[in-house]
Amino acid sequence: MSETPPTASTAPGHPEGRGTGRADRAARVAAMQRAEKARARRRRAVLVAVPTVVVLAVAGVVTAVFVTRPAPPSLEAVATFDYQGGQHVSTPVDYAENPPVGGEHAPVWLNCGVYDAPVPNENAVHSMEHGAVWITYRPDLPAEQVEELEATVAGETYTVLSPYEGLPSPVVLSAWNHQLAVDSADDPRVEAFLARYVQGAQTPEPGALCSNGVGTPTG
Repeated sequence: MSETPPTASTAPGHPEGRGTGRADRAARVAAMQRAEKARARRRRAVLVAVPTVVVLAVAGVVTAVFVTRPAPPSLEAVATFDYQGGQHVSTPVDYAENPPVGGEHAPVWLNCGVYDAPVPNENAVHSMEHGAVWITYRPDLPAEQVEELEATVAGETYTVLSPYEGLPSPVVLSAWNHQLAVDSADDPRVEAFLARYVQGAQTPEPGALCSNGVGTPTG
């Protein structure tokens, strides 16, 4: 069987054949360019999408943290009193509260710090007048809880920590005219009480010294 010879218009050497080849190549180039542009658009979409996903993820984490963050400890159980400052006496004082939270006190304040033995009420009350928080604990409080209290007040310049006989609770925190009893050193209200009342708004003499007084802290 004889093959049909190529026509003049399709013969490779014919000018029209060369034109058709160029058109095919141009079409292929155009298709490649369209494909590359499409890929470029997809890459740009990914580049935009990834930071957006990261931002949304971070925002989700931050939102989750705020949603799951526990509420700050309530200090509603803090008992309040109404003592005036500036009442200095040189005699022992019979305080109504145990431990005291204000009232008459010695002319010289107690040096702030950690004590391993009971301290005089009258001097400690004067320290509270200067904005100190006095943390007292029962002498039989487990050693690890005492150590936790010591760690809690470490670095605080306006705190007194000492054992105290006859407390109504294992640990009692006192500031001028404010007092909170807790059952354990790891009660979250301990930190909350310190945050509110160390040199707090209740202080009759804010900024007054809690050193150069009497007493020798062990820490």
